[in-house]
Amino acid sequence: MERIEDIMKSMTFEFFGSGKHKVKASDHFSKDNALFLDVRSDEERSTLSFELIHHMPVLHIPICKVSERLDEIPKDKHIGIFCSSGVRATIVYTYLRAHGYENVRILEGGYSSIVEEFKPGKLLKKIKDKKL
Repeated sequence: MERIEDIMKSMTFEFFGSGKHKVKASDHFSKDNALFLDVRSDEERSTLSFELIHHMPVLHIPICKVSERLDEIPKDKHIGIFCSSGVRATIVYTYLRAHGYENVRILEGGYSSIVEEFKPGKLLKKIKDKKL
């Protein structure tokens, strides 16, 4: 497990400038061994939720429950973390890194970037590619 101090030291100008902490929804969707981690509250999720049956699994764990449900988050997958504004996703990103997760990224643009991927042309292509 990496110390939080070491993780913080690695977050240099170069780290943020290169975008090593973020992933675009379209890039995350193209990964084979991936999932989205939704860290929004239960109330937010009950208002707007995603079932990405043609894309990948979405694991919902509110930020306030991440520490007690850490064992549900697989270390062997690419994890795209999202919330509504990016603040909670950033906190959970740092927390997971401190607990040995290497393949975690903050979803650039939050959940609104996922919605972009639902447009008919993109969705049709995804469905056709999946059937091949």
